[in-house]
Amino acid sequence: MISSTQLSQSEQEKLIKNLEIFKIQGTDKRGRPILLVIGKRFPAAHVGVDALKKHLRDEIIPGLGGRPFSVVYVHTAVSRGENFPGVAALKSLYDAVPAAVRENMGTFYFLHPGIQSRLFLATFGRFIFSGGGGGLYCKVKYVNRVEFLWSGVRRSGIELPEFVYEIDEEMEERVGPTVDYGMESDHPRVVNGEPVIDYSAVSSYSMRCIA
Repeated sequence: MISSTQLSQSEQEKLIKNLEIFKIQGTDKRGRPILLVIGKRFPAAHVGVDALKKHLRDEIIPGLGGRPFSVVYVHTAVSRGENFPGVAALKSLYDAVPAAVRENMGTFYFLHPGIQSRLFLATFGRFIFSGGGGGLYCKVKYVNRVEFLWSGVRRSGIELPEFVYEIDEEMEERVGPTVDYGMESDHPRVVNGEPVIDYSAVSSYSMRCIA
């Protein structure tokens, strides 16, 4: 695989733009624009944090126009080895977003979360993704199936990749359409000093802030 050190800054920026990892598209039920993020398209081994920061600063943030917005992050088929930039990179990216933009962020819809991502966010999210407007931690809403996404996001105007629907159908076949697993509460309880997550509890928001 090509490492980010083998690509120039401009090449990395062009790759990010061409892959359409980030796109402002559609609105939520409150009329706020949606920042759509397709995790599978992120070439973690090909681009560095600086290129991502520049792309967000120059291409994405201006498009939000200083307005309140929501985020739909599609975690479908993300592989830690191929699409995950690392904890330090995520923290650096989050900190690079201006405080005013973070405060304007409404709900962060996390589509098709995996067990590892749930554990990570529930255990460390409030320490890493804190800040203005309550921080990202307080705004995450897990969405395990596409059909549950439409309760908060307008279906018209947003286009999800075909592979998202294909995997969604596979999940329905395995689990069954009658199971209510759209939104899960993943706020950790602490037992004997260790965080324990109760996946049986169903709540509108996947995590709750600790005052």
